[in-house]
Amino acid sequence: MAKFVIECPHCGRFAEAKTGFFARKKIECSCGNVIDVRTDKISSRQCPHCGNTVVYDQSKGENALCPVCKEKLNTSADISRTAEFSCPQCGCSLNADKNANTYTCPVCDTEIDVQQRLHLAKISNEGIASVIKYEGDNNTFVWKHPVEDFNIGSQLIVHESQEAIFFRDGAALDLFPAGRYTLETQSIPLINKLYNSSLEPQGVFHSEVYFVNLTTQMGIKWGTDSKVRLFDPETGIPIELGASGEFNLRAVDSRKLVLKLVGTEGVLNRDALLSVGSANSGGASGHFRAMIMTRVKSHLASSIKENKINVLEVDEHLDELSNALRNKINAGLAEYGLTMPEFFITRVITPDDDPSFRRLKQQHAEKFLRVRDEEILKLEAEAALERKAVEARSAAQMKIIGAQGDAEATKITAHAGAEAYKLQAEAEAAEMRMKGYTYAQETARQVGLEAVQGGIMSGAGGGGGGSGLGDVVGLGVSLGAIGGVIGLTKDALSPIADTAAGIGQNVGAFVNQKAAAPELTWDCICGQKEIAGNFCSNCGAKKPEPPETWDCSCGQTGIAGNFCSNCGAKKPAKPEAWDCDCGEKGVAGNFCPNCGKKRGEEASKDEE
Repeated sequence: MAKFVIECPHCGRFAEAKTGFFARKKIECSCGNVIDVRTDKISSRQCPHCGNTVVYDQSKGENALCPVCKEKLNTSADISRTAEFSCPQCGCSLNADKNANTYTCPVCDTEIDVQQRLHLAKISNEGIASVIKYEGDNNTFVWKHPVEDFNIGSQLIVHESQEAIFFRDGAALDLFPAGRYTLETQSIPLINKLYNSSLEPQGVFHSEVYFVNLTTQMGIKWGTDSKVRLFDPETGIPIELGASGEFNLRAVDSRKLVLKLVGTEGVLNRDALLSVGSANSGGASGHFRAMIMTRVKSHLASSIKENKINVLEVDEHLDELSNALRNKINAGLAEYGLTMPEFFITRVITPDDDPSFRRLKQQHAEKFLRVRDEEILKLEAEAALERKAVEARSAAQMKIIGAQGDAEATKITAHAGAEAYKLQAEAEAAEMRMKGYTYAQETARQVGLEAVQGGIMSGAGGGGGGSGLGDVVGLGVSLGAIGGVIGLTKDALSPIADTAAGIGQNVGAFVNQKAAAPELTWDCICGQKEIAGNFCSNCGAKKPEPPETWDCSCGQTGIAGNFCSNCGAKKPAKPEAWDCDCGEKGVAGNFCPNCGKKRGEEASKDEE
């Protein structure tokens, strides 16, 4: 029965085993793992001669050969080539092959980079100064540098978006902003204060460096794990809502963040904030998940209630609700050196299948339709009132137009009558001019005839019984009128008749004057009516001159303009006025209205 050394597949340590029929098939390693000799004796190793990773039988002992280079790979010298290092996660002491690349810690299941740990151990043991800088990704908030126990003289490099915290023997000392630093007692004043004379220039001490990423981590997703129960502020109907969105996070107090949240962990990334994980996966489970969910559900319901937001219109108030929740959450994050610069509610999940929610939507729709119907009725009532007002204004305008039309018709009728009278008078005047006598003479003739018929005849009949003076007057009037008509001379009449004729002519002239100048009244613009004089007794305005009109040959009369409105004929030019020898001035026609002389007769006689 031969003995051989077998490597534990769990911890990498070596244990003694035996070959033979009666040898133990299972042995226990010092780490507690039970090694199955029949299966675990087949192991893999990197050949120290050719560098290839090969599989060999450990039970062959030193006779085990590399299948590639045919060199022995399980000699005592090769077995003794193990190195000791500590686990970066739990800190336990471990042994592994110096040629191994990775090794899994049997305590915390952390996969360890063996070559890196050996290199760091070499730096620590040999006292070689190292460069310490951030080597994590941008999604990490806190990253612990794997190198510990720095030597005096090591270089610390901090980027612009970072801060570094230096730990000595577990105590957080100095905080380094962006820049390059040489770890000496002069650059670490707190170390110099605590250890005035115990440090030597090249002394080694247990130290750690944590890098804090100050950049804003964008787009971290969140969502409520259950529905938020609340009552609709308007209707009081109970409903349940869900919400989700994203937020941004940034570290503002590095020391507080490391001391209160990170502790001895090697890394803190964004996935550890809300995700559910385990310690064995390298991160804590959802540090702020419970806090964010509690505050979101609590303050989302209270904000909707306080602001009286209709649940069906909640999408219109997402900015308002997001800002309110951000302020509430930041109050809790400030204790851990973090802040939430932006918080977004991107979606509010409504319970569309809930009968209460369907009833709420139905009530809202009915309310909207009812309000809309009331608005339509109001608009229709306003339109009806407007139509009535328009009809009333139209009726009033029609009345005004009718009154104006009646007044205009009356005016036209009066004007037509005046024009007819004027035409008749002008025709009579033209006839008298053609016969050679004036209107005064014609009036005297008419008066004389009436006097002869009514006075003399009645007196001659003897039935009048009048006095002698009345008879003389009547006789004078009659004779005067007759004398004015038939042209009787004084020689043909008696002196009494001559005297009576004079009296008759005076009476005829008076009647002619009254007939030629009838008393006409006029109305002033100030409101005074029936004015007989030439000036208004109220305001003193002068009587307006009658408009000058003319008659067209087409039959249009009373034209005030320069052209006929019927045929367009131009107004005829006024004939040149002339003065008669009888004393009549400004005669416009061809015959003198006083003596009947023709225009130009007197001038022709003078020339002869």
